[in-house]
Amino acid sequence: MRARGDKPAHSPNVAGTPTAVAQHIQRALKDGGSSEHATGVQWFFKDEIKSHGWYTADLRRAAVRSRRVIAAKPARTKFVFRWAKSKNRWHRRAACVALIRGARAQMFFSEITKLSDSLLADKDDMVQKGLGWLLRETAKFDAKRTVPYLMKIRARAPRLVLRTACETLPASVKKRVLAVKNRTR
Repeated sequence: MRARGDKPAHSPNVAGTPTAVAQHIQRALKDGGSSEHATGVQWFFKDEIKSHGWYTADLRRAAVRSRRVIAAKPARTKFVFRWAKSKNRWHRRAACVALIRGARAQMFFSEITKLSDSLLADKDDMVQKGLGWLLRETAKFDAKRTVPYLMKIRARAPRLVLRTACETLPASVKKRVLAVKNRTR
């Protein structure tokens, strides 16, 4: 642990698998706090806790650095297709959510549509919400390509996915995408 005033642990560009990145983040969280602060925060909690002694601002900065490292690697998109096939609903949802940062940077459009096509038939509402969220962020930052895609899938997409995907679109576009005509669900 570091003393107050020391710089927080730096997240270098971590190469490798998501597991390696997660292990790096865990080490940084464990090693980056202040033992003095860890002791001092116990008074706030009713039960005994194990604090690593992070100050909120430092923790937020570390989270932003980690998020940038994780999102900045296009080669990691291949993992989302494995997650999308998982029996675990949270892995399937994570497959969608993992691409959101890239969607905001107008990256991964072909991967997003491929992933969407593979998850459109998923009956789990948490997966549908994750997919809708991904498509909403994609539409927000790349409506020119996303709206035609939404029009293409609207007959087979769950209503929850479409409603969520259209939340930030202009009312006239939203109405066109959500029109009941030609919908099977």
